[in-house]
This record gives sequence, C-alpha cells and structure tokens, in this order.
Amino acid sequence: MERSLELGNMTRVQEFILLGLSTSPETREVLFAVFLTLYLLTLLENALIVFLVCSRTELHKPMYFFLGNLSCLEMCYVSVTMPSLLAGLWMGPYHVPFTACMTQLFFFVSLICTECALLASMACDRYVAICRPLHYPLLMRPQVCLGLAGTSWLGGLLVSVVKTACIASLSYCGPNILNQFFCDVSPLLNLSCTHVALTELVDFLSAIVIFCGTLLVALASYSAIGVTVFCMSSAAARRKAFSTCASHLVVMGIFYSAALFIYCRPSRIRSMDLNKVLSVIYTVATPMCNPVIYCLRNKEVHAALLRTLHST
Repeated sequence: MERSLELGNMTRVQEFILLGLSTSPETREVLFAVFLTLYLLTLLENALIVFLVCSRTELHKPMYFFLGNLSCLEMCYVSVTMPSLLAGLWMGPYHVPFTACMTQLFFFVSLICTECALLASMACDRYVAICRPLHYPLLMRPQVCLGLAGTSWLGGLLVSVVKTACIASLSYCGPNILNQFFCDVSPLLNLSCTHVALTELVDFLSAIVIFCGTLLVALASYSAIGVTVFCMSSAAARRKAFSTCASHLVVMGIFYSAALFIYCRPSRIRSMDLNKVLSVIYTVATPMCNPVIYCLRNKEVHAALLRTLHST
C-alpha cells in the first residue's frame, strides 16, 4: 500500500529522450548522409520488387508472392525505425511523447513478428517445392498462400497488442532517457519504476513462441530439404535445388542471428551499445540487403526486370 501511494505521488513520464547513435556532431552529419541514402535505397529496392511481383504474370507464383509480402513489410519496417534514427542524427538527443513512443513500439513489434512468420512460410514453400513437387500446385494454391500471409500479418498485430499493452501499463517515473535510436522493448523495461516480472515473462514467452517457433519450422523444413537434395542422383538437380534456397537461408541467418541474440535472453540488457549495433543490423541492413540477396541469384526476377525496362 505504501509503495502504491509513493508511485501515485510520482510524476508519470510524459516523454522519452532518445540518445540516438552518436553524440559527436561531426559524426552525426556523416552518419545522417549515409543512413538517409540507405533509407531511400531500401525503399526503392523493395518498391521495385513489389512492382515486379504485382505487374509481371511470370512472377505470379507462391515464392514471389511471399517475396512481395516480405518487401512490402520491409518498407513499412524501415519506415518505423529510420525516421527516428535520422532525426536523432540531425538534431542529437531528442524528445518523443509517450504515446508516440508506444505507437512506434507497437508497429515495430508487429512487423518483426510478421517477418518471422513470413520467413517460416517461405521455408515451408521451399520444402513443398523440393520435397513434394507433384503436390506443389495443390498444397501451395493461392488460397493457402493468402492464408499463410494473412495469418502472418494478423499474428504479428495480435502479439504486438499484448506486448505493447503490458509495456505501456508500466509506471515510468524517471529518468526518461533511452540509450537507443527508437523505442525498443529492453530500454523501456530498464526505465520502469515498477515490478516488470510479468511484462518480462510475456516478452520472453512471446520471443520463444514467435522467434524460436518460426525458426524451428524453418529448420525442420530445411532439414527435410537437405535430406531430399542429398538423395538426388544428379549433381545438376542438387545445385538447382540448393540455389532456390540459398538466398532465403542467407536472409534468415542475418535476421535471426541478430534478433535472437537480443530477444531470446532476459530483457534488461546492460550492453546497450552492442544492442544498438545489432539493432542497426536487423532494422537497417537486413531490409536493404534482402532484395539484393534475392535478386542477385534469381534469373526469373532478372528477366522480369529486363522485360519491364525494355517495355518502358
């Protein structure tokens, strides 16, 4: 009762201060130019993928349907975190209203959960294509693809509602300084002046279910693919099967390595500088590299791009 009265007398934090990536003005100017270029490049790359998948009939296949969804997600994803990163580099540490911070957190958590589910769906698509090719048109028919994509987006929203509600319900009495360039889970939990055991449990369980669950689905799919490819008698067939999976494996490796390192451990992370570096990897580098990784190894996307350029 006494603790409740004490908390009631405290002034609730109305805004947070984001420290951003760097405190040196000279460094911030250089980083602003670099990250603004990366942001525009990321939007251009992913918009081009979405345009090609929607406009070219030869790309109306399950694999490219999921790739289009992933590119659409990456544009939203990078647009949630990049503006605050750029604002911090332009102005230095800056103030973010509590509601705006929670809104950013909501979209960030939603999109990262959706990305996990989409990557797992893409792994399942590759499993069916390689391990059960005769049943591929039936098992990956448009209705199934729409269902997987819709479930991925809806599931991300539902998980984010729960996590954001738990974090927003905590009391923040000061200090209000976030050593991050966007409103992330761990820095916010570090600032709470109330018990966060339940919120940490929700955060940890959701990480286990979303990150580890989708990762296990992907690993199981690729284990079965590996066995099938190993049993192929033709070396050419093995190379072709592997080439269709290599891009997806690279993207998954980059994304999960950084994300799991942060979210599948206790949320009160002390090494916040390391946290920021890893956050840059999966909020900036991954959305920019994904279209390049997928397109460099994909002849169909190359051909569709050339036909589009020739027809304009």
